[in-house]
Amino acid sequence: MIPGVVRIIEKASDVLLQWTPVEEDGDATQIHYTKKESPGSAACRAEEELFDPGYEPDWAVIGPVGTKAHPQELSVAKPGSREKWAFSLSLSELKSIRKSKLGLSWSYLIFITKEGVSFQALHFHQGGTKALLKALRKYVLLATSPKDSRLFLVYPHDSHALSHSFDELQMFDDGSSDLVSRFFQDPYSATFGGFSKVTNFFRGALRPQDVPHQRPLSEMAVGLEDEPGFEVITCQVDLGERPAIQRQAPVSEQEWESHIDSEGRVMDVDGLKKKIFSGGLCSALRKDAWKFLLGYYPWDSTAEERKALVRRKTDEYFRMKLQWKSVSEDQERRNSLLRGYRSLIERDVSRTDRNNKFYEGNDNPGLGLLNDVLMTYCMFNFDLGYVQGMSDLLSPILYVTQNEVDAFWCFTGFMEMVHHNFEESQESMKKQLAQLNLLLRVLDPVLCDFLDSKDSGNLSFCFRWILIWFKREFSFQDILLLWEVLWTGLPSPNFHLLIGCGILDLERDALMHSDYGFNEILKHINELTMKMSVEDILCRAEALNQQLAHCQDLPLNVKELLGLIEAKSPAPSTDTASSPQPLSPSQVHELDLTESVSPSQPDSSIEILPTEDTTTSQSLSP
Repeated sequence: MIPGVVRIIEKASDVLLQWTPVEEDGDATQIHYTKKESPGSAACRAEEELFDPGYEPDWAVIGPVGTKAHPQELSVAKPGSREKWAFSLSLSELKSIRKSKLGLSWSYLIFITKEGVSFQALHFHQGGTKALLKALRKYVLLATSPKDSRLFLVYPHDSHALSHSFDELQMFDDGSSDLVSRFFQDPYSATFGGFSKVTNFFRGALRPQDVPHQRPLSEMAVGLEDEPGFEVITCQVDLGERPAIQRQAPVSEQEWESHIDSEGRVMDVDGLKKKIFSGGLCSALRKDAWKFLLGYYPWDSTAEERKALVRRKTDEYFRMKLQWKSVSEDQERRNSLLRGYRSLIERDVSRTDRNNKFYEGNDNPGLGLLNDVLMTYCMFNFDLGYVQGMSDLLSPILYVTQNEVDAFWCFTGFMEMVHHNFEESQESMKKQLAQLNLLLRVLDPVLCDFLDSKDSGNLSFCFRWILIWFKREFSFQDILLLWEVLWTGLPSPNFHLLIGCGILDLERDALMHSDYGFNEILKHINELTMKMSVEDILCRAEALNQQLAHCQDLPLNVKELLGLIEAKSPAPSTDTASSPQPLSPSQVHELDLTESVSPSQPDSSIEILPTEDTTTSQSLSP
């Protein structure tokens, strides 16, 4: 065991949890309880007393760091092998805290970051865990995990601000005072159902973003002499001038044919993709070209090989279709999963793109094809099945291919790109929203700070953009162009995030120069539907990408995100053993992208950390 001290350090724009080893040749008097620096007012003194456990624990609350030394200095271990165990962690990076099992003669805490990194266990042999957790609750919300009573999940306090905003809008018929708890149990029905009354989209808003807190880029790096090794480090990125971008003409049939050799292989695929990225495809080419872009046809296949492929894929498709077609009514009564998928699909198909001639009318054959392809996909991907929003992704593909089999295999290719969006954990969606936040913070920190001040910094209003790739934001014809541009994978697979940045860049003045609050921002974004030019947004997004790519001082995580350097493999998560699971029909029967539905009933799956805890001086077990 290595003795040490835990400190909570309040800095200008962040709060740190720090552990530092201490010398062994002393006694417990080396470890002091340092109260928060304050002007000395009675109110401040009263606040400080909340964190005084009545004895000298082995952690401290340190006030805003300045250049003066604290009156009570901690006897920190001299440089040596012990220093490697010291750590400093921003509370904004903290994901969860694991506590010791009941029955032990002492307590310990393990701090786990949002990147899945677990720090060494801090053992408290003479008390202190209760006081430390109580102090942490001043800065974050601690909630017992519904799956593990020994795991405290960490959330920012601004979750209450979102709940308050929902209450003001009266989005939920039964009130929103319990919205936080209902969201954690069923984020789909609790959030999507009520919020559809105002925006017709929104999911996962109350969850914190699973990335470290990003400070405003306008801050300069600051070194703090009295806190060696723990600095506020930021960077001022000079992006330079934004280039002017002009879109090119769509790839014509003649130009496409010039890339096909005598056996039907596509030549200079990279060059062809660049042309598609710069101008899209003419409408006559889409039926064939999309099969290549979505992986149905291999780019290096010959015409004869593609004919053989179509025969095999046709047989495979109808075998899968027969699986659900041959289920009798009696069988289906005992198959709640299939019954749930069928109900969801029938409901969604009946309202997908009905203003498009291909799907209008009650007896339109296009609706039948849409239904059959989605039902067959449930046979193709049992794990994921059907989740609302998928019909939006299939509709343009079926419209272009005009063929059930071709549409199915193109759709499976598209789902390979975006299937993580529909997983129950929503980890991919939260990650992409965090990445969008990162890009926007580099591109426009002033706008980010404004959104933060309006409780909109988590960019939750962009959820629908990412979930179904802007399908509801642009006209049907514009979506055909946007998707084929994105399917090229140029200039990186994350270009769709720059599309989001382009939209926010377009609306920057409208947002910042109006007296908008949280609710008004959501309404404004929702009202952009069908009012934007996809050509303008594509130009903005490409200009933003080039501006970032030419920046010499771009942070490494941004370079990785843009594909400018190879991304590092993420550290495996240690605080949860479960893998992402898809939504079952029973979990999403209330979810609705287009109409208001009844919210789920309140539950008690979330529990706020109780004030009582088994407390027992803290040392580090390496």
